[in-house]
Amino acid sequence: MCRSIKPLRLPDRPATEQEIQEAALQYVRKVSGYRKPSKANEEAFNKAINEITEATRSMLKNLNLKVTEL
Repeated sequence: MCRSIKPLRLPDRPATEQEIQEAALQYVRKVSGYRKPSKANEEAFNKAINEITEATRSMLKNLNLKVTEL
């Protein structure tokens, strides 16, 4: 993977729903090689984003994370 992938979770707070979805989109774009899929591939592209979003949510929920208090 290339170094341009941005970190999702900051150490001082949990990831937001928007950040989780944006990370899933970034991952699918990187792996597929497409910024925007063709109409023929749009359903598979969006399905992958949804599945990765759900997997990310599940992983973050199950990680033993401690949010630093400000």
